[in-house]
Amino acid sequence: MQRSAITRAIATFAGVVLAATALAACAPDAPAPGSTDGGDEGPIKFGASLPLTGEFSQGGLDTRQGYEVWVELQNEAGGLLGRDVEIIVKDDATNQNTVVTNYNTLIDQDGVDLLLGSQSSLLNIPASAVAERAEMVFVCPSCGSPDMFNRGFEFIFFSQQAVATDQAKVFAEWVASLPEDQRPRTAAYPALDDPFAGPVVNGAEAILSAAGIETVYKDVYPATTKNFDSIVNSIKEADADIIVQGAQFEDGVNFVRSLLRAGYNPDILYQSSSPTYGQQYVDGVGAENAQGVFFSSSYHIDAETPGNPEFVAKYAEMFGGEPPEDAADGFAAATVLAAAVEAVGSLDDQRAIADWIRSNEVPTVLGTLSWNEDGSPKGDFLVGQWQDGVSQVVLPDGAATSTEILRWKGTAF
Repeated sequence: MQRSAITRAIATFAGVVLAATALAACAPDAPAPGSTDGGDEGPIKFGASLPLTGEFSQGGLDTRQGYEVWVELQNEAGGLLGRDVEIIVKDDATNQNTVVTNYNTLIDQDGVDLLLGSQSSLLNIPASAVAERAEMVFVCPSCGSPDMFNRGFEFIFFSQQAVATDQAKVFAEWVASLPEDQRPRTAAYPALDDPFAGPVVNGAEAILSAAGIETVYKDVYPATTKNFDSIVNSIKEADADIIVQGAQFEDGVNFVRSLLRAGYNPDILYQSSSPTYGQQYVDGVGAENAQGVFFSSSYHIDAETPGNPEFVAKYAEMFGGEPPEDAADGFAAATVLAAAVEAVGSLDDQRAIADWIRSNEVPTVLGTLSWNEDGSPKGDFLVGQWQDGVSQVVLPDGAATSTEILRWKGTAF
């Protein structure tokens, strides 16, 4: 397999990040990160860059809504350290160069006190390098790539339940545990060229291969791929019983459309992120074609988790409808950072804030989160499935909102 184009971009990017952050560090009048000098009477400023336009814009817009709901609820509850909070969000247009520029600007020109992450590992990998250089805590709502946590960084934290290699773990273990006459024999693993999507597929393949399920197709497609007919035809020819796709949003929708054109109906279809976009996904593929699609999820609207009723109600008040997963992830990231600041009692020591997160658990709308030394989380994702136009949790049993598990397009096991 060829080396990932995104991996090459990230490797080249290191020099750009270091140069940009070094220049920013030389700014003569830049306020110290987290400094409260002369600003105790004003609001505490959170800063984030998000892909409000470009390829990942749907997730970016949803994440911004989650941040904004958190700001409203936090201020209604009295703010943070006795001060109101506000958030400055800049658009990085799904561009790695722009996300670096934005975080440098937030730190050195806007003088934000605290940082929240962007959306996707693609953007958070370079963005977190800026935060690390500035020694500012960086809590990201969407940064599950293992490449986030293999750099020895001390200020980076992921506010979901697990990294990408473990996202499909609960799902894959369930497939591997099926009775032999129901277990798939062959599997296909198409994946977007992305630092998050690839590890999801690799983690699932390791579990399924160990269970004796043969890999008959595996390949990486570029982010520019719009038509998946040739990929689907290759998978159909290989006769894969299960497809595990590492997808973001648009590619997952287009992949399903190609499956329909090919008249190919695998027994089990899993997509890593695309189905979590809620109604946008259902509208994209059609409710009848979403039926039975598996995915892993950090959040469910009916979860009995701390603050979830208030989050759901405030989201409906501000934006209408039900909060998508990315909005919940953004809300949880802000919750984690605020909990640490409140516990430390000050904005002045970012290292103390980081140490507190590393050593404690934080109740969030996603559940109670905790972290390893490298900032990666210690938990498991929920496994969801679309059933009759509704996103249901089917695994693990203790969290399930539906007792039925379907084959794709609705034939029950």
